[in-house]
Amino acid sequence: MSSPAADVVGLLTVRGQSLAVAESLTGGLVAAEITSVPGASKAFRGSVTAYATELKHAVLGVDAGLLAARGAVDPQVAQQMAAGVRAALGADWGLATTGVAGPEPQDGQPVGTVFVAVCGPGAGSAPGGKVEALRLNGDRAEIRRESVRSVLALLLEQLADEHSGNERAQDTERNGGF
Repeated sequence: MSSPAADVVGLLTVRGQSLAVAESLTGGLVAAEITSVPGASKAFRGSVTAYATELKHAVLGVDAGLLAARGAVDPQVAQQMAAGVRAALGADWGLATTGVAGPEPQDGQPVGTVFVAVCGPGAGSAPGGKVEALRLNGDRAEIRRESVRSVLALLLEQLADEHSGNERAQDTERNGGF
């Protein structure tokens, strides 16, 4: 039985693509999950754990005005984190997690509010990538674990979308299309 992290590493390796991760509330758990897979170094470039809000701007290039206006727990922040880590670490794909694991609310958001994002190449990703809003229940550890699972699932979904888009393009070419 394979894990989502093993599926991610396998798909990226076969495609010759790379991944970088920007984490806040997960504190390195996404990177740990990916690097637990044998052969992860073939696809995984690295990660940035930007736990402090100011690091999201200084290291990942998240708009300072956005952070000041909305705080770190925001869908646009997640999207900019994913794009920022992708650019900073020279990866084909960027993932990001930001949210509130608890025990207290943050930035006006209740515990369990999480945003996960993916930014990647090709038709499988909308311009700027994709962000998913989560409302999670459970304690701090459960919220963090579910955030890891969710961001890996989001990447797998985007990889599948990109793959089916490529298959359609190849089929069109084989059948004399443009």
